[in-house]
Amino acid sequence: MQFFFDHLVWFIKKPEEAISPLKQRGLHVVKGGRHESWGTYNTLTYFGLSYIEFLGIENLSIAEKHDENRLITQIVQQLATESREGPAKVAIRTNQIEELAIKLKEEGLTVYGPLTGERVRADGQVIRWSLLFPEYAENKVSLPFFIQWEKSDEERYADLEEQRLIGSHIFGQPKLESVGFVVNNLDKTIEIWSKLFSPKLGEEYIDTEINARCRVLELNRTNLLFCTPIGDGPAAKTLKEKGETPFLVNLTDTNQSHFFEMLNGYWRFQ
Repeated sequence: MQFFFDHLVWFIKKPEEAISPLKQRGLHVVKGGRHESWGTYNTLTYFGLSYIEFLGIENLSIAEKHDENRLITQIVQQLATESREGPAKVAIRTNQIEELAIKLKEEGLTVYGPLTGERVRADGQVIRWSLLFPEYAENKVSLPFFIQWEKSDEERYADLEEQRLIGSHIFGQPKLESVGFVVNNLDKTIEIWSKLFSPKLGEEYIDTEINARCRVLELNRTNLLFCTPIGDGPAAKTLKEKGETPFLVNLTDTNQSHFFEMLNGYWRFQ
């Protein structure tokens, strides 16, 4: 069973408003399309097949009806109830989503799905996929969700190239090196996530820029970085205000060296 990082979901009230600030930083961003049956819509920025999805609610009455789709449940709670924007969830790609659902159920997790989804692109093309949402009944820790696309990676990459969605950033071809999460208990979180897809673990280190103890779970294409604050700083501020959540985007090959806050999340260009 293979696993790849797929995308980071970033909740935002108006996804189109992410375009201008990202373009000012040299990133190529496009309008994605509408999830008509879920009441949501998005804009997207790609780094190869890894990408960031800026997701918003288009029709709240439709979005409120989707208990099985836990991502939609979460965005309704965070945007409509709490008005809390920013990085929210990561999707991990698999090629055996049905088998994964069985495996996770056997391990005692509550599993929603696989659920089919689709998005109507701006050019009218319909993109399709399946989603799987595992959860612990006792809410031990927030988990990723899993995605399996209808098309192969090769087909999707060729399609994205044809649309000029890949390799169109102003400063070249930056890589989405990792997505950072702030967590209360680094060791416990690493242990729980490791059981899901058996990644390779990096060495623990101190990240002085965010003032946190960190460790990497190595995943194909984009890594997952988990951090527990050791004092005041961006990690501690996020944990206090938002709880455990993705909060940091690390981009490499940008020909820059900047750490900054944008769109209610932190970015590091290297």
